[in-house]
Amino acid sequence: MARTPSTMLKLGTQAPEFSLLEPASGSQVSLNNFKDSPVLIVFSCNHCPYVLHIIDSFVSMANSYLDKGLSTVWINANDVEHYPDDSPEKMVQLVRDHGFKFPYLYDQTQQVAQAYQAACTPDFFLFDSTHRLVYRGQYDASRPGNNEPVTGHDLKLAIDALLAGNPVTEDQLPSLGCNVKWKAGNEPDYV
Repeated sequence: MARTPSTMLKLGTQAPEFSLLEPASGSQVSLNNFKDSPVLIVFSCNHCPYVLHIIDSFVSMANSYLDKGLSTVWINANDVEHYPDDSPEKMVQLVRDHGFKFPYLYDQTQQVAQAYQAACTPDFFLFDSTHRLVYRGQYDASRPGNNEPVTGHDLKLAIDALLAGNPVTEDQLPSLGCNVKWKAGNEPDYV
């Protein structure tokens, strides 16, 4: 499994627009669906060991923050031709198996992942209510095999500060995971 760090997009960056298919509902979901509210955008997939390592903790956390005013969106940009475990059909199954209460979208062209400079799965981007980036980094220090507990500590600190109207610390550590599975000729220059 490749160990790829996030690119650490510049804080304050405006969230790039998107409109993507949600395979579980057949609906299009766009950034405009979350107008005037904070949103956590996560580039993820179905099969990555780093994603599977945190998925139960993450889904529980994300579902609990819905009532506190934070929306979450997962986006899968992986090349499903070469990685069929990340297919839209298997995305639907993952949503059902883990009880997502938030959309899981399919970025077939990979253009949204490129616009966000996503590099790994999972890759976290937390935006304030004006959709300016306030956090990009790790969920916590836990990784497959390192025996650190999965707590979501780093991301929760950022979310709690944001929702309380306090500044989010700029001392942020990159996320680490499998690389986004780019289609041939589609790999961006930032990775």
